[in-house]
Amino acid sequence: MSAAQDQLEIKFRLIDGTDIGPKSFSTATSIATLKENILAQWPKEKDNGPRTVKDVKLISAGRILENNRTVGECKSPLCDIPGGVTTMHVVVQPPAQEKEKKASDDMKQNKCLCVIL
Repeated sequence: MSAAQDQLEIKFRLIDGTDIGPKSFSTATSIATLKENILAQWPKEKDNGPRTVKDVKLISAGRILENNRTVGECKSPLCDIPGGVTTMHVVVQPPAQEKEKKASDDMKQNKCLCVIL
C-alpha cells in the first residue's frame, strides 16, 4: 500500500451543520485519538461543548464508532473514492450529572400526591 492509501481525509460535522476539518488521518489512528482531536479543535464560541472524550460520539455510515477501533477498521466502502472526504457526524452527550439531575427534577414534577382528611 502506498502512503496515500494509508491516509484518509476526514471532516467532522457538528450538530449545527458546521464542520471541523477536513484533516488527513492515518488508517491506524484510533477513534479515541479522533475524539481528542475534536476536543482540541472544538470552536470556543459554541455552547455546550464536550469536556472529555466520553462526551463525544462519532457516527460514520450510520454506525456509532467505538474508541478502541481504528479508522481503517471503521471506514465504509464509500471511502474508497479517490480524493474523497469522509464526513463523520459528532454528537455531544451531556455529562452524566446533568442527566441524573434532569431525571430527578422530572420525577419531582411528575409526582402526584393525594391527601385524605
